[in-house]
Amino acid sequence: MTGLFVGTTDLLYAFLMQWIMSGKFSDKMFNGIASVAIGSKNAFPGNDGVALLGLLIHYFIAMAFTLFFFFIFPRLKFLHYNKYLIGILYAVFVNLVFEQVILPFFIPRWQLNIPRAYLNWVLFGIIFGIPIAYNAYKYYRVE
Repeated sequence: MTGLFVGTTDLLYAFLMQWIMSGKFSDKMFNGIASVAIGSKNAFPGNDGVALLGLLIHYFIAMAFTLFFFFIFPRLKFLHYNKYLIGILYAVFVNLVFEQVILPFFIPRWQLNIPRAYLNWVLFGIIFGIPIAYNAYKYYRVE
């Protein structure tokens, strides 16, 4: 449930940021995500099936990062320090992995925008990292 929740809040955040930056909602966001798997040439003239693939990839990534945290949480005792701080720091970690490893692999000219990254880290920490950490603390009964 945590992976579905953070995947959904991340999508809402992405659509909202796109609207704030461009003044319109993206109708091809899922196609862009699907382009990771099938390439831009196939994704952007794509249909609803391509958009569904993008949606599934998005939730797969959110679930993978959620499961990774739940897997490492009982093994790394320093993660038991403070659920809110650890949640924010985990979100920064996820964001850095995504923007410095995953995106450049698929988008060769991708560069991290540092001023925007700080805002993303805080907001992403609130909508992604804190819910994951909070639920891990609850699941493992850590106070």
